[in-house]
Amino acid sequence: QVQLVESGGGLVQAGGSLRLSCAASGRTSSSVAIGWFRQAPGKEREFVAAIGWITGRTYYADSVKGRFTVSRDNAKNTASLQMTNLKPEDTAVYYCAADYRLPDSKLAQKGWYAYWGQGTQVPVSS
Repeated sequence: QVQLVESGGGLVQAGGSLRLSCAASGRTSSSVAIGWFRQAPGKEREFVAAIGWITGRTYYADSVKGRFTVSRDNAKNTASLQMTNLKPEDTAVYYCAADYRLPDSKLAQKGWYAYWGQGTQVPVSS
């Protein structure tokens, strides 16, 4: 099993930046794919970004492309989501998710992830 803990959330003004971190523990390895999702009030949880476990390729939702950057550090068992030029519509609870050997074709689909963090809130004021 993998335990995930997000950190780095907080109130930010529109146009500002924030870096979220996801610390993994338990049965961690480089074969764990990492995804970031978010859930705004009254909305479904949606895909934000992900990084493949074998390819290392990154994937982004269209709404964040060019503004968010996902990365991972296998040696430290951490993943990060650097968010820039934040907009009020980015306001949500952000979750990191993980699963073993998830193929890149599944990374954007929340139903394929077995492990989730508790989430961190990111309110963006206008």
